[in-house]
This record gives sequence, structure tokens and C-alpha cells, in this order.
Amino acid sequence: MINDMSKHVILLSIPGLSSQDLAAMPNLSRLTAGGDRATLVPSFPAVTWPVQANMLTGKLPKDHGVVANGFYWRDKNEVEMWTAWNEKIQQPQIWDSLHKVAGTLRVPSAGESSSIRNDGTRSVPTKLTSAVWFPMLSKGCGADYICMPAPIHNPDGSESLWCYTKPVELYGTLRDTFGHFPLMNFWGPVAGIKSTAWIADTAGWAMQQYKPNFFYIYLPQLDYAAQKSGPDSPAAQKAVQELDEVLGKLIAAATAAYSLSPGPQAGTPLWLVASEYVITPVDHVTYPNRVLREAGLLAVKDDGGGELIDFANTPAWALVDHQFSHVFVKNRDATTIAKVAALFSNQPGIAEVLAGDRRDKYAMNHERSGDVILISTPNSWQAYYYWLDDAQAPKFARTVDIHNKPGYDPVELHFDFATKSIPLNANLIQGSHGAPTTTDAQKGILLSSKKGTFVEQPHDDTDICSLVLRQFGI
Repeated sequence: MINDMSKHVILLSIPGLSSQDLAAMPNLSRLTAGGDRATLVPSFPAVTWPVQANMLTGKLPKDHGVVANGFYWRDKNEVEMWTAWNEKIQQPQIWDSLHKVAGTLRVPSAGESSSIRNDGTRSVPTKLTSAVWFPMLSKGCGADYICMPAPIHNPDGSESLWCYTKPVELYGTLRDTFGHFPLMNFWGPVAGIKSTAWIADTAGWAMQQYKPNFFYIYLPQLDYAAQKSGPDSPAAQKAVQELDEVLGKLIAAATAAYSLSPGPQAGTPLWLVASEYVITPVDHVTYPNRVLREAGLLAVKDDGGGELIDFANTPAWALVDHQFSHVFVKNRDATTIAKVAALFSNQPGIAEVLAGDRRDKYAMNHERSGDVILISTPNSWQAYYYWLDDAQAPKFARTVDIHNKPGYDPVELHFDFATKSIPLNANLIQGSHGAPTTTDAQKGILLSSKKGTFVEQPHDDTDICSLVLRQFGI
């Protein structure tokens, strides 16, 4: 039986949200004033794809296989950054569990008397539906309604704005109603509130149209300024205020969609708010690929457009991702693995070097993981740069190109007006995340709009899955 408190659950995934931010967020504070509040501890690696997979499955990377914000497919010598579909998650997700449940609702009696109960109500079957708006790895997932950025890559190298949606025709309606999704504001030098506002506005519209029982919404606004200028910068504080304004509109839209709509599915939704991770200040950067190259362990090639990592022949290379990296060793050669581990054991900015079974310390002993995992100190992060002379940098280095770069590049948030390109200065980055949680500053927050939703004690990101399912009696 689905009770009144669990007809609808809205999960807001807000990377970078900290408990200190609530003081500048009156709309979010009002929404959750009567609910529960607890510390949320992100699992390592505390970056977008793995954390979202943790929340959706209740499992860790060694089980669901999402070990970073990208993958290296050894059999093809290919790097896949930010393009993977949902099948890369190797565990059932929240919507899969919801679909297995045949629920019923008690509604005021109507229709044939044989279905009427003694209390004047009758039971009607209901399907538990889900919607997912912008969490990564959502393309092709089991949710009933989906919206994800999916720009069309044209032969001339340009992009046409588009989104992957379910149903397929949905994006055409959203485009006609709200305009194209502002992809340039989702990532890059002008990333900002416009993308989050579009996500929230269209999610509010979807609530009115579909009234899904579970709605998972990713709001990335706090991810930008905190990395670019630092989590304590005026720009980061402004971002918090802008987000709260958008949340005010989303809350109003949800109230109109769920509470004021007629029918058995009406009712105030339960809100859950989870910070995927917290961004902390950094003042140091490490270049694992340059260290490997200087040690003779990384090979490059030049196709006339600058140096590229020679994935087919290099002894080793590092797929960097914020405050950690996966070092992949050719043929998993034990001697090379030992050399790599020794090379980084005393490297400035590196806190831990995990090889072989030691990777299981953080549930990262998966076939997709690198043979060696490098973890930064809390004040440092890792850049993908592998060239030793900027004159030899590949063309994509000075552009916003999240797919061709063999690793995450937050410097894309900056712009060099002199060269009209992305600068090649990793020291510009002032905030990062991803390292294991060792301080309170790295811990996030979990909020609810109703008291008694969860116990007010520290929770792991893997607890979110069971927390959501419990609201539906699962």
C-alpha cells in the first residue's frame, strides 16, 4: 500500500552544497525547516558519475563499475569521457526497483460497489513512475521520463543543440516552450545559472504533465564558481543565492503540480536534498602524465595537430579526474605497475598510491579501474596535461572539449581573452573535490521536507537508494 507521505518523492542532487550555504538560501531553508537534517558523506571517488551511481544503486564502484567520470577501454585503446549510456551502471537502479512493484492507492469510493471497502474507499492499481532530469549516465535508463543534454556533433566539428529525451518527441516540446537548453551555460567559461534555471523550469513543467512518483533532478549551479574562483569567493556566494531563487520557482511549480492537481495522485511531495560532494580550496596541482613521461613511462605521437598520448603503445598513462587518477599500465605488466607505484610514493600533492588489491580500500578493485590509483592531498588536484612544452599541446587543449581530452579539465571554466582560448594554466583552479573524506569540510548535507524521513545521523551516499525506496514501502 502506498501511503500519503510516499506518493511522490523529489530528489534534488546539488553538487557543492554545504551546510553553511543554507544561511543564504531562504527558499531551501523554508522547504526543509520542518524536516530532517544530517551529514552526508560522499564515498571515494567523490565525483559526479560515481556518486550518482552510488545514490541510484546503493552500491559502490567495485559493484556498479562506475569508477570515474569516464572510462578507458583497454581492448580498443579508447578513452570515453562524458558520453556513456546507462548500461555502464552494472547494478539495478531506483526506477528498476520501482517498476517491479505493483502498488495500490485507496481513493474515495466510485464505480462498482464490489470494489468499495468498509471505510468508503476503494483500491485502484497504480504504476510507480520515475523521471530523471540531467543526472549523468541517464541516457537509456529505465526511468519513464528522461531529459539529458545530447548535442548533435556535426561533420564540420560544430554542435547543434539538442537533448536526449523520453519520450523522444519531448525535447521538441521543451524547446518550443522554453527555448533550446543553453549548453554553453552548462559547462565552460560562461557556465552559470541559465542552465540550472532551464533544468528546473522544464522539470517543473514535467511535474505538471506527468506527475512522476519519483523525480531525480540534478542542479549543477554550485559546481562552477567554487572550482573556478574558490568555494569561499564572492562568485561562489553569488551562485548560492542564484540557485536559491531558482529553487523557489521549482518548489512553487511542484506545489502546483502535485498538491493542487485533482485525482488519486495528488498530495504534497516529499523532498530530499543531497549534496553529491563539497568543493574545498586547493592551492596545488599535480601532473601525473608529465611525471610518467619524464620517467620514460608515457609515449606520445604527433599527427600534426600537437602531441597525443599513444594509447596503443604507451607503457602507462593516467586518466585524471579532479583529485584522483587511474593509471593504466599496458598489459597490466607487474614490473611497470611497481615502477609507477614507486614513482608517485613521495610525489608532492599525492596522499595515497593504491595498486592491486590495495585499491579495495575504497571499493575500487574493479576491472575498469586503473592498475594504480593516485589520490591527491586535500589541498591539491590533478591535471591531465602530458606535454612538456605548451607549443606541443594538442589543439583540443585550448578549447572546451570534454570528450577528446583524456581526463577532466576544470580550466575550461576560464577564458584567455588575449588568445581567445582556454588557457593552459592549471594553477588558475581554486577549488576541487574527489579525495576521500577526511575532514568535516569535505562532508555534505542531506535534507528532507518532512520529519521522520531518516535518522539524523551521518549517512553515506549509498544510503540514498534505500532511503528513496523506503518511502514507497520497498
